[in-house]
Amino acid sequence: MRLFLSSYRFGADPAALLRVTGPPGPIAVIANAADAWPAQARQSSLHSEFGPLRELGFDPAEVDLRDHVGDPDSLRASLSGFPAVWVRGGNTFVLRAQLARSGGDVVLTDLVRSGALAYAGYSAGACVVTPTLRGVEFSDDPGEVEPTCGIAPQWDGLGLVDFAIVPHAGGSPLDDGGSRLAVDHLKRNHIAFRALTDDDTIVVDTTDGTDTSHC
Repeated sequence: MRLFLSSYRFGADPAALLRVTGPPGPIAVIANAADAWPAQARQSSLHSEFGPLRELGFDPAEVDLRDHVGDPDSLRASLSGFPAVWVRGGNTFVLRAQLARSGGDVVLTDLVRSGALAYAGYSAGACVVTPTLRGVEFSDDPGEVEPTCGIAPQWDGLGLVDFAIVPHAGGSPLDDGGSRLAVDHLKRNHIAFRALTDDDTIVVDTTDGTDTSHC
């Protein structure tokens, strides 16, 4: 299992991403954390990911979870054509709901745990792989889920790591005060977590015995 998790994009060291993905090549981009945004803003958010990925040598292409609602087999087929996936930020609860609707929660977990797919994600894309989304509500609105996805918000993550993640800590300009509230909540409830500044990344590689590292 290979994971690259960050607060904002590549953090301070893009080389950490390449240690997870291997040499740059095709990469699937999942932008569904932005599904509650106006269509033009969502499209801009998708394109904003392509440029930095291309600068690193990747060939990005969107895999839209909305195209696979109720059809996890088609999603599995789409993702199986890529060695790596990049999951951008936005609303973690909306991303989690779209994963549930498409079966992406099961498909991604299977592909990543088996080593068939390297997973890279930042902000919402990092938070969604944790065991619980408790604390995320201080930054992301669960109320956006039902009008966007037609289902109730889910509070469990994919469980690929055994700790919660608090992005945009340490005075990030992207923080609206939610990171401090999340940290306080997680501490009060004795939930293990990592708070990440926008320079920080977490790399997990179990294929060679490497444990979680905080860069």
